[in-house]
Amino acid sequence: MRKIFDPQMSFGQTPIDHIKIDMRSRDEIPKLLLGLQHIYCNLELRQEVFKVLETMVPQKTNAKTGRPGMDLWKILVAGTIRINCNWDYDKLREIINNHKTIRQMLGHGMMDDDMTYPLQTVKDNISLLTPEILDKINTLVVEEGHKVLLKKNTKI
Repeated sequence: MRKIFDPQMSFGQTPIDHIKIDMRSRDEIPKLLLGLQHIYCNLELRQEVFKVLETMVPQKTNAKTGRPGMDLWKILVAGTIRINCNWDYDKLREIINNHKTIRQMLGHGMMDDDMTYPLQTVKDNISLLTPEILDKINTLVVEEGHKVLLKKNTKI
């Protein structure tokens, strides 16, 4: 069973649009999280991205039955971070199990500290994010970036 994301918030979970991201950091992670936050908060863009992500679920898989996999949102967040930071699956697993802000972006609350991702789960799910799917999502994000820049330039 694969969901896009779980709309039911758990106790202690921070809504994605309320996650505080350290803008003073010079690391790449806050910038990635800011972009992911924008995708999530922009309903039209989020729906387009999720349409692309739904194509990565194997054809023979029944989305309504079976064991639960990672939500599509979690795959997007973890996969984007893995690719942009050039990490292997071991490093990604360590970070998504322990980095507070990334865990918030994945949808975990303060009561979910004991919920961790096994290495095989990370490999099986993140590997679904193929270069073709990432190219389609990248195109959508670049188009959105152009819209945002156009709005800013017309206000000046």
